[in-house]
Amino acid sequence: MSWDFKKIQEDIQEDFKSVVDEKTLESFRIKYVGKKGLISEIYASFPSLSSDEKAMVGKGANELKSIATKLIDERSVLLQSKTALSNRTSLDVTLPGVSRPIGHAHILTQTIHEICEIFEKLGFVIHDSPEIETEFNNFTALNIPVDHPSRDSFDTFYVDWPDQTNKGRKLLLRSQTSPGQIRVMQKYNPPFAVVIPGKVYRPDAVDASHSFMFHQIEGLLVDEAVRFSDLKGLLSAFCQKFFGSDIRMRFRPHFFPFTEPSAEVDVFWKAKDSWLEILGCGMVNPKVFDAVGYSKNKYRGLAFGLGVERMAMLKYGINDIRLFYENDVRFLNQF
Repeated sequence: MSWDFKKIQEDIQEDFKSVVDEKTLESFRIKYVGKKGLISEIYASFPSLSSDEKAMVGKGANELKSIATKLIDERSVLLQSKTALSNRTSLDVTLPGVSRPIGHAHILTQTIHEICEIFEKLGFVIHDSPEIETEFNNFTALNIPVDHPSRDSFDTFYVDWPDQTNKGRKLLLRSQTSPGQIRVMQKYNPPFAVVIPGKVYRPDAVDASHSFMFHQIEGLLVDEAVRFSDLKGLLSAFCQKFFGSDIRMRFRPHFFPFTEPSAEVDVFWKAKDSWLEILGCGMVNPKVFDAVGYSKNKYRGLAFGLGVERMAMLKYGINDIRLFYENDVRFLNQF
């Protein structure tokens, strides 16, 4: 039996035009590629063919099967898509979309950014410093004596890793951002003005006003003619911008090993009708300049350090530092 494969291909293409649904698609499949279909009939004729005829007929049958199978698969996918669309619930495009909650910066991060932005507008630049420090930067260069209680392991987190630059000394988690002053002065020559934000660590018992980890922002300005009045004017401008122009503040004499003279700044907390200390400050002690190798009596500087948590608590009326770290979204979403 001879087969006109060109004519059969034309018949397949013509019959396929009538395939519009699952029923007609199945009829097309049975007619051409079913067990009793035309292509199966062609394969069944092989035993009666010569070797040359088998090669020609086999090639033709395979091409027919490939064409028919491809058409069936493509139309099947199309019909399934149409069925899925027809079964889908109609969409009212005029309805408002479902909004998804978008995260925002943590209240402490917001406070750090706000404080740094104020000082940037006052001419300061932001500088980073590492959280793991040397004893020299954290204590010695800041004029803190060897027998000072803050060097004790009860007041400082020491790291079990020797300081390679100072044999016999251990590294530590910085207990203040003041070591950043030393790193800046070791790297740059005056004049400069920097603020250094970051985490600090002290082994304090956690309660409403204390945490073993908290945030500070250190400020340092060094030039040849810096005065204490510059420090007062700078911090007064900052407090008025951060808390509001009607803020009441005062400077109290204090002692810090790395500043001389030194002071603490208090602001009046109306909610509790009392004064609250928010930062320490002073003129850079000449011994600190000596430790970093600055020329004697050539430079003067002012420095200050403030606690971010305390600033946020005072500004937003928060009475427990632990709220910042409990990750309660009901609290965090208020800011």
